Amino acid sequence: MKASGLKRRVLLQGGSVALLLGLHEIARGATIMAVRVWPAADYTRVTIESDGRLSSQQLVVGSPPRLAVDITGIELNPALRELVGKIKPDDPFINGLRVGQFAPGVVRIVFDLKQAVAPQVFSLAPVAAYRDRLVLDLYPQQATDPLESLIAERMREAPKAAPPDAATASSQPPAGGPVDPLGDLMAQQAARPPSRGAPQGSPPQVSVSQANRPSAPVGPMPMPMPPLASAPPPAEPATRGATASQTDRIIIVALDPGHGGEDPGAIGSNGTREKDIVLQIAHRLRARINASSVNGNPMRAFLTRDADFFVPLGVRVQKARRVQADLFVSIHADAFTTPDARGASVFALSQGGASSSAARWLANKENQADKVGGVNVGNHEVQVQRALLDMSTTAQINDSLKLGGAMIGEIKGIGARLHKGQVEQAGFAVLKAPDIPSVLVETAFISNPEEEAKLRSTAYQEELADALMRGIQRYFAQNPPLARSRQL
Repeated sequence: MKASGLKRRVLLQGGSVALLLGLHEIARGATIMAVRVWPAADYTRVTIESDGRLSSQQLVVGSPPRLAVDITGIELNPALRELVGKIKPDDPFINGLRVGQFAPGVVRIVFDLKQAVAPQVFSLAPVAAYRDRLVLDLYPQQATDPLESLIAERMREAPKAAPPDAATASSQPPAGGPVDPLGDLMAQQAARPPSRGAPQGSPPQVSVSQANRPSAPVGPMPMPMPPLASAPPPAEPATRGATASQTDRIIIVALDPGHGGEDPGAIGSNGTREKDIVLQIAHRLRARINASSVNGNPMRAFLTRDADFFVPLGVRVQKARRVQADLFVSIHADAFTTPDARGASVFALSQGGASSSAARWLANKENQADKVGGVNVGNHEVQVQRALLDMSTTAQINDSLKLGGAMIGEIKGIGARLHKGQVEQAGFAVLKAPDIPSVLVETAFISNPEEEAKLRSTAYQEELADALMRGIQRYFAQNPPLARSRQL
């Protein structure tokens, strides 16, 4: 009996100790492990990583613009204090911030903003090398139209046109009025007599339904996108010496550097990050595209990301469609579980099965980028995104195979080793634009030390950009772009 009573007391004491430890753990809450800031022209992302899920509330103040975020269940620590020093002077949205212990168990972060924002705040579960993350995405309330920006850039670079005559003067905006490059260009073209054989009338109207934002930005909101815009009316190719205001057709190539921001992509044995290499190659290819033309029509490159920030796979496709791109080229650096794999590859979409087990494996890996990079998508948005990405057509895939074939030939021409000698196919989500020939280029295996060194080389990046440019030109030589507006 005595032994039984002693055993009972030991168990009760042990249970009390366990209960006290559990209460202490609950009171302690989560600990902030790291903070990161990703500024970009599209949006600025702030990521707060912790060893447990965080809860927060947000309040937007209009004048001057500020955003206050209260994070509950944590105490201010050195890692969170580092957030103050991570704000860069050239951040388009954040002018500075303050962080402090607002109340026991509540830390308040106040962002002083440079412009009014539409914030999205959401949580991400642990994935890959990351623990729990609280994400604050600061989007502009008025997004820039990317098509208008491309045309404005073209107009700035071209020689100035002759003074307008009386017939066109009335279409010019009054001095000091708002600048509308896309509207100016369309008005100038409308005033010109119709070209022989050109379609009559105005281009088709383009529209898209967008989810309404909640009135109080206290939870996840759908990712805002720039408004769609109509393309300039099609006509015959521009004559030599034409200025931007006389351009009938701008050939747009969407370049998609993979990964970015929270998602580094593959990492080589020497620490080379895929997201950095592919962005460098995309910048080199953009310079070549912007200096080229097709049948007298100027070319323009549009980058889905032009800096180190994350873009969800579906948004990459949407961006290309919003600028009515003629081609879509996604740039990556391959990786495998062993360092022996090597060689460049080009992929097109497959509506059925993948062309090889390696292609299927790679597509599955690339399609996981949203989980690592961190996308704020609810159930409704997932269904809408999936519907958009399931509209790919046989014609689009056939044109993609032609583009890929032209690129494979040019990559082989610079002496680069090919992993496969033909275009492979798999279900890459980023290639599912229903109306744009799209390819994914794996420039080399970053997991192979020899090829990792090549990818870091300026000489190889230049050769690769030249090869891709020649592949694009070969494709257009055999498949001239249609002289019509593309309806989204």
